[in-house]
Amino acid sequence: MGDFRRLLGYLRPYRRLFALSCAGALLASLFEGLTFSLLLPFLRLLFGAPRAFSATPTALERGLEAFAGPWLQHATPAAALLVAALLILLAMLLKNVAYYASAYSGVVIQERIARDLRVDLFRHVERLGLAFFTRTRGGQLLARLVGDADQTRLAVSVALASVLRSGAVVLVYVAVLFALSWRLALVTLVLAPALALALRPLLGRIRRRAKIAVEARGDFTATAHEAFAGARLVKAHAAEAYENERFTAAADGYVDAVLRTERLAILASPLSEVLGAGVVVLLLVIAAHGIGDPAAVRPEVFLVFLAVTLRLLSPVKALANFPALAAEALAAARRIFDVLELPTEDADDGGDGARAFPGVREAIVFSNLWAAYEPGEWVLRGIDLEVARGSVVALVGPSGAGKSTLVDLLPRFLDPQRGAVLVDGVPLTAFSRTALRRALGIVSQETVIFNDTVRRNIAYGDQADADPAAVEAAARAANAHDFIMRLPQGYDTRLGERGTRLSGGERQRIAIARVLLRDPPLLILDEATSALDPRSERLVQQAVARLLERRTVFVIAHRLATVARADRIVVLDRGRIVEEGTHADLVQAGGLYERLHRLELAGADA
Repeated sequence: MGDFRRLLGYLRPYRRLFALSCAGALLASLFEGLTFSLLLPFLRLLFGAPRAFSATPTALERGLEAFAGPWLQHATPAAALLVAALLILLAMLLKNVAYYASAYSGVVIQERIARDLRVDLFRHVERLGLAFFTRTRGGQLLARLVGDADQTRLAVSVALASVLRSGAVVLVYVAVLFALSWRLALVTLVLAPALALALRPLLGRIRRRAKIAVEARGDFTATAHEAFAGARLVKAHAAEAYENERFTAAADGYVDAVLRTERLAILASPLSEVLGAGVVVLLLVIAAHGIGDPAAVRPEVFLVFLAVTLRLLSPVKALANFPALAAEALAAARRIFDVLELPTEDADDGGDGARAFPGVREAIVFSNLWAAYEPGEWVLRGIDLEVARGSVVALVGPSGAGKSTLVDLLPRFLDPQRGAVLVDGVPLTAFSRTALRRALGIVSQETVIFNDTVRRNIAYGDQADADPAAVEAAARAANAHDFIMRLPQGYDTRLGERGTRLSGGERQRIAIARVLLRDPPLLILDEATSALDPRSERLVQQAVARLLERRTVFVIAHRLATVARADRIVVLDRGRIVEEGTHADLVQAGGLYERLHRLELAGADA
């Protein structure tokens, strides 16, 4: 019930619209009940009775006589029959107008609730730390964002509205039945709860299986997402058959999980129908014997009672099926809430953590710093490092040495568990992440290009409103303007998903232009020239040289040949600083750097 109450919170902003939907459902039920009630005088006149209402009327007929008597009692049988037919049509028209208002309001509510769930989930995920993204498959997130949000909305919109609408219909029809024959109606109320009780044992199993099904859908989505994202690698390794097998296995797993769930969920409907039919047969047997109520066996009363009882089966089935629908929806909701309940490690706290970042006046100091992505698994151990303002520091070391983790501390993608990063003596954690990141420029080896125009890829984020002239100036400084102008629409050309229209060197120059437009005082450069052809590397190196001017720069060097411009080289191994100095000093020292340098030269010669 806790998850359901939480879901009801998403209904609160639309409570007036929901009230309108419920009012429409109630009115539709009342007019539908009136339609069935008007069949009584219509059938009497159709069967050739001299008057519209019996000399021994039921409670319902007495009410109708007060309502429709002035139009029916003093007319000829033919005219009264026409009036009764017109009243039935009018009641049907009003019923369907009210039903339309109720149904459309329900659709508006369910779509807005799905939208609110998606927005809340997306915003929350954006505030989670990088560790969450390293352990969570992107396809699983997409499944929660799209499929689970769609499934969840059913619990608070479609299913809940159906319960209220069906409940209103049941109340109106029960009132009609009591007005026709209170004895038969009493029997109905005694027998009807058997429908819900018969289905109760199924509900727990449906909910458990529904949770397994939504997990399988997430795996299925994630597998497809990974295959599409890695299309180049798949083709390069001729792995289409392998990926087809993986996708087919995931799709089969999803189908099996859904079928196991639906096997039980669908069983609720025939069970309720069989039990409901048994109730109807019993009622008809009792009605046929009159049970001391002669009015109940008059032809027109008998037919209306039968019609209302049969019509009652549908809303009773909807009420009986609600727990099964709610169980599936709540299983999907739990997957969303599992993410929403994660702590937002990458969000500013609004207190001291919201301080503006004034920039670096003197130096950045890493003081006895220990850091880990997972508790106890130290990636950095006892780091002590001072970087003066305006200097270029290259970080070198074997894979897994901690180079990327060290620079991840600057934008606070990760905070240290021990020690501190100090800017002019102030801990980095005293500044807001937003302010820090606006003062940082990052050019990574894996360039991110969005499926948008060139202009919007350069003027991204906090620079979205940048002047077109400034965008062009940044592109020229990044050696990107010439190839941009050769594109079909120049700066307004859409680059396709992940920049598929561009070469590797062109993507790097777009990324450099993006940073140049921001003009940040701090720069992180993650080997921007690896795997480029000589001409592209030369153009990118020229752009990088412009980036380094007047900035404090951290360079992650995968190739030692790129650290020649560094003021200082810091060598890391297994999370510790093992050497510092210039290129010449470190080569002469004969330590780890010298061995890495020798291996690189040997690889180049080979």
